[in-house]
Amino acid sequence: MRLTTKGRYAVTAMLDLAFHSGIKPVTLTDIARRQDISLSYLEQLFAKLRRAGMVTGVRGPGGGYQLSRPADEINVAEIISAVDESVDSTRCGGKGNCQNNQPCLTHELWAGLSEQIRAYLASISLADLLSRQAVQVVANRQEREIQVLRERRS
Repeated sequence: MRLTTKGRYAVTAMLDLAFHSGIKPVTLTDIARRQDISLSYLEQLFAKLRRAGMVTGVRGPGGGYQLSRPADEINVAEIISAVDESVDSTRCGGKGNCQNNQPCLTHELWAGLSEQIRAYLASISLADLLSRQAVQVVANRQEREIQVLRERRS
């Protein structure tokens, strides 16, 4: 299976957005700082997430991004797919042309694994992740670290 940083970063950024967007829209700059992701990379990811209808941009002072649907209606597989990522474990991209334009000996094994991974990721929503104690601890720690940095600059 090959899940690149694009898919990982998209899920991380969406989880950050879900955690912080309860009060006001969240800027990509804030997500970039908290998650240590390049701002320009986030802009590319959020353009795809916006096209997929998962986030909404809010313009003007106090603007940023917010989820376009409740966190319990957005699952991890959907986020990964929105940024053109795949969780395919076959070496043929699921096409069945792995060996001389025919399925290889283990094609069905890897195709089955891919389906299991997709089903698992589809069963986990942003709300599910937000409800996990470990996620809450990390998100709160990141927020404290950003606050300390802001105070030092002041």
